[in-house]
Order: sequence, then C-alpha cells, then structure tokens
Amino acid sequence: MPLIAMTREMGSLGKDVAAGIAARTNRRVIYHEIIEPIANKMRLRKSHVERFLDGKAGLWERLTTDKTSLSIFTADETFRFLRDGSTGVIRGWGAVHLLRDIPHVIRVRVCAPLKTRIARMMERLATDNREAVENEIQMSEEAHTAITRRHFGVNWREPEHYDLVLSTERLSVDECVDEVESLMKKKRFQETDESRSMVENLALEWAVRAALRRDARTSSTGLVVECRDGIAKLLGVVDTDSESDAAAEIAAAVEGVREVDNRLRSAESATSRYRREG
Repeated sequence: MPLIAMTREMGSLGKDVAAGIAARTNRRVIYHEIIEPIANKMRLRKSHVERFLDGKAGLWERLTTDKTSLSIFTADETFRFLRDGSTGVIRGWGAVHLLRDIPHVIRVRVCAPLKTRIARMMERLATDNREAVENEIQMSEEAHTAITRRHFGVNWREPEHYDLVLSTERLSVDECVDEVESLMKKKRFQETDESRSMVENLALEWAVRAALRRDARTSSTGLVVECRDGIAKLLGVVDTDSESDAAAEIAAAVEGVREVDNRLRSAESATSRYRREG
C-alpha cells in the first residue's frame, strides 16, 4: 500500500486531512512519535527538539542543536517508520523531500490562503489577537523554509516537489481525503519488490550513518555510506587507521548489515607510505 508524506501549512487543516487518510486506510499518522527517539539520541529534552523543528526555538536552543546530527537522526527515524506496516501518513520533518525517490510514497501538500488560515487559528485559539496569530504562522513557515533549504536545498512551497497540492479554502477535509485516496489506487504508486528494496537499502544507509554519528570515535567524520542487499560500503578519508577500523566495527554491528566493504582511506597510512617511498 502507498504511504503518504505530507507537508501542511499551519491552519490549513492538514492535520485533519492526515487523520482522515489514516482512518480510511486503518493506519496511523506519524508526527510527534519521531521526536522522542531523536531527542534520546541527541541527549536533549524532547521539548528542545520539538521547539527547534517547529520554529519556536530560542537563541540558546538554536546554538545548542547540532544540525547535522538532527538531520541524520531524523532521516534514520523516518525510514524506521516507513518500514513499519502500520504507518499510513508521515507529517512534516522533511519527509516529503527525504522520501522523494521512493515510488510508493505519495507526496502531498495541504495549504490555504493566509487570511483563511489566520481566521481558523484565531477561532481555534479563541483569540482576537490577529497580529499574534499571524506572527506565529510566519515564524513556523520561516523555520520550515530554513530547515528544508539547509537539509534538502529546496523551497518547500514550490509545487513541483509534490504529487498533489490541495487547498482547503474551498475543498472540505473529506474531499481532500477523497483526492488522496484516488491517487493511492493508481498503479504507479503501488509497492513493488523494487521499491521495497530501495526502502530497505536507504533505511540501512541511514541506520549506519546514525550509528557512526552516535559513536564518539566516528562522530566527527563525514563518511559516505552506501548500502545494497545488506552490504555496507564505507567511503571517504579519515585521519587514522584506528578510525577506519572503528567505522567498520560500528557499521558491522548495525542490524541488517551482513558485510562491510571498508574503502576508507587513512591519512595516517598515506603519510607512512609517503615517508617510506621518500
């Protein structure tokens, strides 16, 4: 069955559309569930990570958040949920862009004009402070723009990043769900052996990257990881032979890795060869 990766604007009713899709497919929506494991891996409070991703972080939270680790661990957790058969919709966290190459993932954006969204949020929050609500919406969207540009190099508002863009200005929640459900029935979005294999390979790549990032011996190295059929290939340059050995050891311990193809080049070994040959 296809999986939905959704981006929504605050006040667009995207949360309700996601819930409707999950109800019709008897699957669940993933949103906050991704935060706790990320916070645990980064040794931060759950509220710290949530505020950062929601664009509500203060200066101290922004300065103390390792953006590279956040990106790696978010991708790792996203693929964990993608492989979980109970997941129907993944909202936010860059899932639309992270999963863009997976054939059975349908990328959906739910939006509405700003004035419509402001009115909805004012009603939901029972406030007449229009300026405060508008500022909250703009802060959230600016943060989303910065995160997707930094991690994926895209503007999340551009329609070419989506298979379906829905405006709830005139479409009801049920009508939006109907449109998504119609797309889910199309042959091109069905799971295949090839698409499932792609998910397994990418999930393993991110799991290895996350393991390397968590271990102090390899946390500062920018290694390239490629996985296929349980074989983890490590590429790049490290400072010492011991870092290369540690990377291979860590990768081998990741569940699903059958073999490690260690092609890391060590600056230490290169220096030793240069001295001998010189």
